[in-house]
Amino acid sequence: MTKDYHLAELNVGRLIADVDDPRVTEFMDNLDRINGLGKRMPGFVWMMEGSGEPGTGNTDAKIDGDPRYVSNLTVWENAHTLEQFVWGTIHKQFYERREEWFEVLGQMHFVMWWVPKGHRPTLDEALARLDHLKSHGDSDHAFGWSWLKDAEKWKEHRCAPVAAE
Repeated sequence: MTKDYHLAELNVGRLIADVDDPRVTEFMDNLDRINGLGKRMPGFVWMMEGSGEPGTGNTDAKIDGDPRYVSNLTVWENAHTLEQFVWGTIHKQFYERREEWFEVLGQMHFVMWWVPKGHRPTLDEALARLDHLKSHGDSDHAFGWSWLKDAEKWKEHRCAPVAAE
C-alpha cells in the first residue's frame, strides 16, 4: 500500500467462559502484558481501548451484547510490523494456546484493511469489514494474511480455517 495508509486489523474471539471464570484466568491475567508489549512495538500506531481497568483489555467492547466476546482492533504501520508482533514476540505463545481459552467459532474471525494515516476505525466499522470478508472473500476492501504479498510468517503459524484466535 502507499505511504499514506496504515494497516488495520480486527481479531474476534469468544471466551469459553465468563471473564472471571478460572478457566480463562491465565488469558485475562496476561491481557495487559501482551497489549502493553504491542503498544511498545516498532510500527504500532493505535489500539482500541477498553475501560482502562487493569486486566480487562478490550473485553468491555462487547459484540452483540455478549460479554464473552473479546475483540482486538489495532492499527499498524504495515503488515511486517503486525506480523512481527503476532509471531515474533511472546504473543505467539498465547496465540498457539488460544484453543485453551476460546471457542471454535466455525467462521472467519480475523480481518485486515488499509486505512488512511490518522484514521482510527470503530468496532462497528471493523465488524462491517469482517462481514464483507465473510461474504465476498479477500479483496482490497477486506482481507486476510494471504492477500498480503509480503507477509510470510502467517504461513507457518496460521490456524485451521475454523479455529478461534
